[in-house]
Amino acid sequence: MATVSASPSADELASKVAHKRYEGLLMVRSKALRGKGAWYWAHLEPILIQTSDTGIPNAVKLRCTLCDTFFSASNPSRTATEHLKRGTCPNFTSQPKPITSIPHQVNNRKRSYAVDVVYSSSSTPPQQPHLMLSGGKDDLGPLALLEDSVKKLKSPKTSPGLALSKAQVDSAVSLLTEWVYECAGAVSFSSIEHPKFQAFLSQVGMPSIPRQLLAGARLDARYEEARSDADARIREAKIFQLAADGWKSCSSPDDDCFVSLTVNLPNGTTVFRRAILTHGRVHFSYAEEVLRDTVVDVSGGVGGANRCAGIVSNRFHSKALRNLESRNPWMVNLSCQLEAFRSLLNDFARDLPLFHNVTTRTSKIASFFNDISPARTILHKYQLHELDRIRLLHSPSSSMHGNFSPIFAMLDDIISSARPLQLAVRDESYKILFLEDPDARELAEMISNNGFWKDLQAAHSLVKLIRNMMRDIESTRPLIGQCLPLWDDLRLKLKKWCAKYSIEETAACKVFDKRFRKNYHPAWAAAFILDPVYLSKDSSGKYLPPYEYLTPEQEKDVGKVITRLASREEAHIVLNELMKWRSEGMDPLYAQAVQVKQIDPATGKMRIANPQSSRLVWETCLSEGFGSLAKVAVRLIFLHATAFGFRCNLSLLRWVSKQGWSKPGMERALKVVFVSAQSKLERKDFSNEEEKDSELFGNGEDDPLDETFFDASSL
Repeated sequence: MATVSASPSADELASKVAHKRYEGLLMVRSKALRGKGAWYWAHLEPILIQTSDTGIPNAVKLRCTLCDTFFSASNPSRTATEHLKRGTCPNFTSQPKPITSIPHQVNNRKRSYAVDVVYSSSSTPPQQPHLMLSGGKDDLGPLALLEDSVKKLKSPKTSPGLALSKAQVDSAVSLLTEWVYECAGAVSFSSIEHPKFQAFLSQVGMPSIPRQLLAGARLDARYEEARSDADARIREAKIFQLAADGWKSCSSPDDDCFVSLTVNLPNGTTVFRRAILTHGRVHFSYAEEVLRDTVVDVSGGVGGANRCAGIVSNRFHSKALRNLESRNPWMVNLSCQLEAFRSLLNDFARDLPLFHNVTTRTSKIASFFNDISPARTILHKYQLHELDRIRLLHSPSSSMHGNFSPIFAMLDDIISSARPLQLAVRDESYKILFLEDPDARELAEMISNNGFWKDLQAAHSLVKLIRNMMRDIESTRPLIGQCLPLWDDLRLKLKKWCAKYSIEETAACKVFDKRFRKNYHPAWAAAFILDPVYLSKDSSGKYLPPYEYLTPEQEKDVGKVITRLASREEAHIVLNELMKWRSEGMDPLYAQAVQVKQIDPATGKMRIANPQSSRLVWETCLSEGFGSLAKVAVRLIFLHATAFGFRCNLSLLRWVSKQGWSKPGMERALKVVFVSAQSKLERKDFSNEEEKDSELFGNGEDDPLDETFFDASSL
């Protein structure tokens, strides 16, 4: 017959748990007393406590052996901190303590720090006076490090760490150096010797890396690898285009100028070639010499210079580019469209009466609220309330030398602070200024006037319109055939802007046409006609070039450019083939294949699925019927319309400038620039770290006056 054992009572279970806890604490205390544990166990003793009438111990307490006070045994470390370290125990101050247990007391009057004398032996040392450490409170950290060093010497232990194989270490070092090279200027070589970075390397099992490792043989090898790859790509291409970016910064006598020279290949890739660092203004003849020598260098000699189909540059196009084109008729030398749109924006700011009117009034507002302390205080109050931040308004200086960027920044500031400004001039404290400063009343009336905000919104809207198109140009990097559609699109948007804000269209179009004529190149029209992307289907089903979109002068330019780019022997042939192209066009099936579009994941807009199709179709299916014209088309339609390539950030410019005092230093710096630039171009990364950081820390707020101007009467 089976027997049923009685279940243990609750008291018995509690007693069992208490005994187990008690025995564990005894074991810990025993080890501590032998010098293998925490110091405080010399003063804390585990005690079994009986808390019921059964006589069975069912709890554990800690007893202070110095003052016989009982504590919970749940957290001995916390008990030691609160009872012993913080001076609660009346007898603990006369006892010896380890260095890390030394409490500090702050004298509020003298702000001096006192600690007890430390004894290395004797359980009952004599009473000693407090010792003032010479370094004050900051000495406690070094004292703790001293004790830690003593403990390590007494019982040295080797930390296993992370065991990495030699192959893993080599791979990690290579990745690290690649990162430093590609972030040239943003990450200095010396930064890898920062103590905390070295501590990080130790934590992940990496050896210490000296900065000399980055600037020696490893850099030379990486540079030779990148240079060899770039040279091979250029040799494989039959033709190329040279792009020069950075001349725009050479307009000030005090600025450093960093010019990057890249090579655009027909397959759509861009290869870095060289960088030039100059100081102050650069004469166009020097730019012409640099461009000419680079073309010869890339071509492999003067005899191969006809491989260069053209040059695109963001400055000096009026003289240097035209001089080179006149001496080399096979070239098409273009000014950068990004720079042209920026210049157009400056043209509007300088020549359009609306901008002059708005700039004058906003300058008064910015200067008044920046310079007059009571007005500034009132504005900051409402900025903080409405925008959750305060800031001074941009106030451009009188001498800007044609640079209108500070004016545009001021318009942005006034727009973003529209509501705070209108609230500020209605504040009771602001009205007091009316009695003392006549400008205060004038500005209050201006800010309360809806007409002012409408004009400001009109000017700001045009700036935003052109800036948005410039961002599109940066992201898409248009080819030469897209120049006419780009400017026609801007012309249409400009007319809509004039209608929306009741601006005289004649004055605005006059500024636009002047910049268009200055920037226009006849090759725009030729590329537009020859690029199959722009073929249009007529009533008979043929895909024909869009001559109807050209002016009579542009139509003549097509024939002139194509004749110039063809050899003398083929001049009459290429004109006949051009007439055939105009009347017959292209096979509908191939035309549709070239014009297939898809959504660009970066911008969300529809783009040509395969941009290389325009060139490839001329080299394949059109080469038989249009032999001479195909040669011209292949050289023409792949050309880029912007010089935008490798972006040099300010930190890189400053870093390279510092190396100029020595030839070896400059050589190493330019090698790093080459590796960094080539790597970014391979990834098609045309941004820079400063812009990314700006986006990261920007608040992303929309302009308060984005769609309609602020109605002052609503306040």
